[in-house]
Amino acid sequence: MISLGRTRAGSAPILANPVEVRGEWLAPPRSAALVIGRMREACCSGIRMVSDRQPQILRIENCPAGPPAVWLHRDAGDTAIIHVDVGERAWTQLAYQFGHELGHVVSNSWDSEAKPSAPCQWVEEMIAESFSLRGLANLAADWERTPPFPGDAGYGKEISHYRDNILAQYNQIASSQGLGTSSSWFTRNRSALEGFVGLSDHAKAAVSILLPALMARPALLEDIGALNRWPERAALPLDAYLSRWRASCKSLGSAGLLPDLIKTTICSR
Repeated sequence: MISLGRTRAGSAPILANPVEVRGEWLAPPRSAALVIGRMREACCSGIRMVSDRQPQILRIENCPAGPPAVWLHRDAGDTAIIHVDVGERAWTQLAYQFGHELGHVVSNSWDSEAKPSAPCQWVEEMIAESFSLRGLANLAADWERTPPFPGDAGYGKEISHYRDNILAQYNQIASSQGLGTSSSWFTRNRSALEGFVGLSDHAKAAVSILLPALMARPALLEDIGALNRWPERAALPLDAYLSRWRASCKSLGSAGLLPDLIKTTICSR
C-alpha cells in the first residue's frame, strides 16, 4: 500500500488525509498516488467542503476486471473505496475516472447505504461528471505550471485534449437531442433520464449545460456536500428531491444555489 498526496493544512478530512493506493497497477503505485493527489486538489479547488459525512480515508484500487465505481462496503466504515480501471501510466484516464468517483464521494455516496436509485440518480451522475471535467481543466493548467514528473510539462496539453474530446462528444449528443434549441427537452427525455441509474447519454447531454456554469462559478459545487443526507436519497420525485436538497443546504450553511440552477437551466428546457 502507498499513501501519498498533497494536503491542505486545516482542511476537511477528504482533502487533508493522504490517499491510499492499492490493487494491480501497471505503473509505480507511488506515481499513481501522486496523480490522484493532484487531481483531488484540482477537483476541490475553490470549493468549500460542507458535508458532515465525509470519509476519513480515500482508498483507490486499480481493478482491471471491473468498471470505475465507488465500492459500497460495510467494512472500514471511515474509508471511501474507489475502483478505477486504467492502463500503464494512463494518467489522464486515471484522473478522469478518479474525479468522477470522487464527485460521488463528495456527494455523500460512499458508504453501505449509498446504493444508486431512480428516479433522481441522473442528477448526481451529471454533477459527478461535471465535477471531474472541471477538475481536468484545473489539472491540465497545474500540470503545465508544475509537472509532477520532471520534464513532463507538455503532458498538460494531452490532458486538455482528452477533456476536449469528451466535451465534443457530449455537445454532439446534446445537439442530437435538441438540447438548447427546444424548450421541451427535459419533458421529452424525462423518462429516459429518470429510468437509467448511471451516466446515460441524456445525463451526458445535460453536462454540456451544467459544466460551463460550474466553470464560471465553482462555489456552486459546495452544495453537493449537502446531497443525500435524507433516508430516501435519490429515490424521490424530482421536486421532492430538490426540496430535500435545499433544506439540507440550509442546515449545513451552504448557499443552496445549485439545486435551483439545475431546476431553471436544465429541468425547464
